[in-house]
Amino acid sequence: MAAHLTNGRVNLNILREAARKELREFLDKCAGTKAIVWDEYLTGPFGLIAQYSLLKEHEVEKMFTLKGGRLPPADVKNIIFFVRPRLELMDIIAENVFSDKTNSRDFHILFVPRRSMLCEQRLKEQGVQGSFTNIDEYILDLIPYDGDLLSMESESAFRECYLENDQTSLYHTAKGLMTLQALYGTIPQIYGKGECARHVANMMLRMKREFAGSQNQILPVFDTLLLLDRNVDLLTPLATQLTYEGLIDEIYGITNGYVKLPPEKFAQKKQGEGSKDLPTEPKKLQLNSAEELYAEIRDKNFNAVGAALSKKAKIISAAFEERHNAKTVGEIKQFVSQLPHMQAARSSLANHTSIAELIKDITTSEAFFDNLTVEQEFMTGVDTDKVNTYIEDCIAQKAPLIKVLRLVCMQSVCSNGLKQKVLDFYKREILQTYGYEHMLTLNNLEKTGLLKPQTSSRNNYPTIRKTLKLWMEDANEQTPNDISYVYSGYAPLSIRLTQVLARPGWRSIEEVLKMLPGPHFEERQQLPAGLHKKRQQGENRTTLVFFLGGVTYAEIAALRFLSQMEDSGMEYIIATTKLINGSSWVKSLMDHPETQCP
Repeated sequence: MAAHLTNGRVNLNILREAARKELREFLDKCAGTKAIVWDEYLTGPFGLIAQYSLLKEHEVEKMFTLKGGRLPPADVKNIIFFVRPRLELMDIIAENVFSDKTNSRDFHILFVPRRSMLCEQRLKEQGVQGSFTNIDEYILDLIPYDGDLLSMESESAFRECYLENDQTSLYHTAKGLMTLQALYGTIPQIYGKGECARHVANMMLRMKREFAGSQNQILPVFDTLLLLDRNVDLLTPLATQLTYEGLIDEIYGITNGYVKLPPEKFAQKKQGEGSKDLPTEPKKLQLNSAEELYAEIRDKNFNAVGAALSKKAKIISAAFEERHNAKTVGEIKQFVSQLPHMQAARSSLANHTSIAELIKDITTSEAFFDNLTVEQEFMTGVDTDKVNTYIEDCIAQKAPLIKVLRLVCMQSVCSNGLKQKVLDFYKREILQTYGYEHMLTLNNLEKTGLLKPQTSSRNNYPTIRKTLKLWMEDANEQTPNDISYVYSGYAPLSIRLTQVLARPGWRSIEEVLKMLPGPHFEERQQLPAGLHKKRQQGENRTTLVFFLGGVTYAEIAALRFLSQMEDSGMEYIIATTKLINGSSWVKSLMDHPETQCP
């Protein structure tokens, strides 16, 4: 099931197995038959750790989604609530427990990733705390998504850190990194940029001192940890990703490794049949490197995907033609043994051809092109100081608000804030067109630095762009030679910083680092004697890059590109608080007063 987690430089299946072991131990604590009541948000991340078969082995007979009112009937001895520590969920649990008339059942709560005093206090106030046999925590911090990718899937980490000044997610990050070090050895070098990065590093060093002497003697797998704040690079997530995986996420949204697609393209039509009963359920596909073709094309610029698919089609078709050459029994036997693999490859090709067609319909549209043109003008510093007519038209046509906000924020970030009259114009237009309730959202965007008035006449962005070569004319999309291919010309600032750190080092860009928000720092962790790595000739170093506040698939593609470069001498493993795209990120900062009012 998790073979794709073992293929990379670091075997991330060790982390998954540790999480599964803890889950088994908790389930065995509750003797007898069980029903699990899920906080709906947790079902996706849990699916990456444990399938239903594992739960079944431990006497889990029923599973329900946490809802108000009565629990559905279940003839089981134990009811276990798997929930995030949220006060509003405690009220629902209390309702469930009160409405349960059978006194023969045991109730248990498993908080993910940490138990919370406030939540337990709320259960006490509701008068149900005594009904629970076990109140425990299941520490699920970093979830392996792929052979080189870990995510905490903490949906509001950016909002909490930069808007609400709540550093809980940073504590979870530090704890997650300690778990990682317990399994993969102490990481000798830590680099970081940004306020949150500094906090996480401080917490890690403090935790290390507290656990001194109790650490496992493991040869370090990672050479370096790089902690990067999302607000060091606010521009990258706002831009439209142009890799295959990035566009799937931009258009359809990838959730916990799955995407739901319009079913029409995937209908198997038999000859002579009309299209009378096309499927109506969305087509759900899993996306990870376990699928050979997807691993090959996901990080390519979308303009290079068509050629890759047609090349693959020729290879598969030639492989099927081989059957005519199989004459002896041995040859036929060999062909038959390869058949399942070939059929899987053919079905994978059909799926990705359909997805590519769906995406192409959008990327070849005028609306997509116009949007991209404006983004690229902002990135290159064209007309960022006045009201943009395209944005004005979008508002007048009542285009989706998220699209408008992404562009306005991008203009603001690229010009170090908007002139007051330009900002006022945008705000007025947005509020009059979309409603005054969005005043809170605009206020949030201002607080996080995404949308702000220009306070000084100096705009540092052009200097940063030139020094770090963030814009590359004529980026090669087919056979890339630079990370800028992931945005067809724009090299993500976050990844440029990572690249420069590896070679020639951050000392060469001190001036630029000072222009970016937050401190930059370097820490060393002492390794126990005998655990210093002896590097073989030509052996690559391994860096764990941790994005605090979210990372996009295009940035992940750029890091994979750097790992594969012949002369980079570095392999990257990526970790983040959340996998994001511009829309999900801006949405996390929106306030919907209508849903929050009683």
